[in-house]
Amino acid sequence: MWESYKKGFKAYLQLEKSLSDNSVEAYMRDVEKLTEYLLAANMLKAPADILLKDLQGFIKWVAELGMTATSQARIISGIRGFYKFCLQEDIAKKDPSTLLEAPKTQRHLPDTLSFQEIENIIAAIDLSKPEGTRNKAILEIMYSCGLRVTETVNLRISCLFFDEGYIRVIGKGDKERLVPIGRDAIKYIQLYCETTRNQQPEKKNFEDILFLNNRGQTLSRVMIFYIIKDLAAKANITKSISPHTFRHSFATHLVEGGADLRAVQEMLGHESITTTEIYTHLDRDYLRSTLQQFHPAFK
Repeated sequence: MWESYKKGFKAYLQLEKSLSDNSVEAYMRDVEKLTEYLLAANMLKAPADILLKDLQGFIKWVAELGMTATSQARIISGIRGFYKFCLQEDIAKKDPSTLLEAPKTQRHLPDTLSFQEIENIIAAIDLSKPEGTRNKAILEIMYSCGLRVTETVNLRISCLFFDEGYIRVIGKGDKERLVPIGRDAIKYIQLYCETTRNQQPEKKNFEDILFLNNRGQTLSRVMIFYIIKDLAAKANITKSISPHTFRHSFATHLVEGGADLRAVQEMLGHESITTTEIYTHLDRDYLRSTLQQFHPAFK
């Protein structure tokens, strides 16, 4: 009986939620795990008949399989998504996953670069080399717009709206967002396009890709990683950094400067504000000064 529920859930994820193929597969794996457990426990109930204690037994079973706390939390998220579908389609009247507790996961906060460190990394670029102007444009836009590395390498010329001061970014799940872009990033992208990009051969189907490798194709994510690692070494920065460090620094600098967390969430393209909070670690002095400035009880 579960096959029809799975089929309906998959259609819901694809058509109504417009999720990417990878996200759909992840959700379907979570539901598949649940049905595996029900079979193993010899209690193949319909979704409407499953109780909180059944789901708690399922999570205990998953933990005993050796899955990490992060994986368990991901599965719980998938089951909650499934029950949203069940309620919407009147398959179930109650959601047994509401009170299901996810295991505590440790929040890992990556190193953040100061504005000066970012400036030092960018200053380490050798602009006499053909790829120098391109690399400068890449780092400027990653820090200026808080882009993921995949969003950066897939950025299209047709998505640049410099007159309006925005770029259109295709994020996770093929979701689009408009992100403001600063003057410096615009300047170096235009310089790259006028001096380097227009001299490069373009492979078919890559004509609209902004940042090209020397074969006229999309840069790989790994190449961006190597570029940043090399520049950090030249700038004598010993922190553990990656392309994501620029995105994390973008968010942190915004919040420390007083930006609204909802605005940061929008620019980063996060579906949940909770995800944004992971990227914004604030020291206690900053939190105290914020309370003193804005909370009536601290004035």
